[in-house]
Amino acid sequence: MSAAPDRMHRPDNELVDLVFDYMRERLQYDPVPLDHPGDGEHLRAQLAGLLNQDGNNAADVLKLYDHELSRAVISADSPRYLSFIPCAPTKAALLFDMVVSCASLQGISWLEAAGAIAAENQVLRLIADLAGLPASAGGCFVSGGSAGNLSALVVARDTARRKLGVGPEARLRIAVADQVHSSVKNTFNIIGVEAFKVPTVNRRFTGEALRAALAADPHPETVIAVVGTAGTTNEGIIDDLAGLAEVAREHDLWFHVDGAYGGAGLFAPSVRERYNGIEHADSFVVDPHKWLFAPFDSAALIYRNPQLARAVHTQDASYLDVLHTEGDEWNPTDYAYHLTRRARGLPLWFSLAVHGVQAYTDAVETGLQLARDTAQLIRDTEHLELLFDPQLSAVCFKRTGWTNDDYYRWSQQLLADQIGFVTPTGWDGETVARFAFLHPGTTMEMVREILDTMA
Repeated sequence: MSAAPDRMHRPDNELVDLVFDYMRERLQYDPVPLDHPGDGEHLRAQLAGLLNQDGNNAADVLKLYDHELSRAVISADSPRYLSFIPCAPTKAALLFDMVVSCASLQGISWLEAAGAIAAENQVLRLIADLAGLPASAGGCFVSGGSAGNLSALVVARDTARRKLGVGPEARLRIAVADQVHSSVKNTFNIIGVEAFKVPTVNRRFTGEALRAALAADPHPETVIAVVGTAGTTNEGIIDDLAGLAEVAREHDLWFHVDGAYGGAGLFAPSVRERYNGIEHADSFVVDPHKWLFAPFDSAALIYRNPQLARAVHTQDASYLDVLHTEGDEWNPTDYAYHLTRRARGLPLWFSLAVHGVQAYTDAVETGLQLARDTAQLIRDTEHLELLFDPQLSAVCFKRTGWTNDDYYRWSQQLLADQIGFVTPTGWDGETVARFAFLHPGTTMEMVREILDTMA
């Protein structure tokens, strides 16, 4: 006869000690190594037969993870990870993420997780204040920029439908520029709206260009919203948020700002002026798991008027009636498309409380200065060409005479040699190189080492 069915949920001190020892070792890496991509055939062979009827010794399973699986993962928290948008969580945030997981918090409602939600809301208030949003602003933490953009633009769509008195069959459009994030384009496909594409001016979405596009369009009344970007993923460009906000007010458009990557620059006085206009946003997204040093997955979604979001996202069911009572309730499930939700804002809250806001300002400023210093080094190097003066922490450049294949061979060799993870990107149809600086532990010595391989 098999063991008691609740055996999996009984305390196992040996297992706890085993996992804690592993986590303690991982947290003490300084610096975190890059590691390598995995080989599918090898990994499948290592995993073969592992999920069986009787289970396995925990030490053996953890050893398999440590020696095989974890080594086939490129560590986004390495200071040499300079591709895509890295993740550099503080040790405090990582440790508290473990606390959150151990607590099994169901973070959808004030009834079930008032303490956790109150702490998350404190962080949302800090971010809203930095953006200049009113005291009434609020929202919730979601899994990432994609979830935040989707949730916000659903509110924009449904608010417009009510205002216009139209149904799902009506043609609605949202103004975007060509640098808008892919998740926004994907959102349009999901929610059934069209993109109203506006040309950029020097790669930047401006209010002047939006006004001209609306004036030239035969049906401007079908445009219901505009999406500005506070830090494009490829180049770190901040759109003309003040100009876009002005046109949005003139035409009664919902103004959404996607700051998933670049919104963290609100913490940095050296670039704060570039965000002017964000205070007029109807909705705003910033991902702490990018440049605010939180672990995956965490995005702050904030609305100027949360009641509009609540009118769209609140889920009605008899078993949920108990969540909606009078009082100071704040149910995160009412402000995005989710129901089940981790309290994913708590690691950021803990780290901010431990280290202080000034430490975050200093860390963001470090990435900004690193981008400026790298840009100058590229300008001073004969065989390299800077493509755009960095506004934030992304630097795009090219190596004179290189082809597409040269960049990809170079990138693969850098990773193989554990010098850096730097993947190529596109620039006006041409393959180029790109650094994304977020980790405060990245140094100019590392940058020079990488650039020296391009000689």
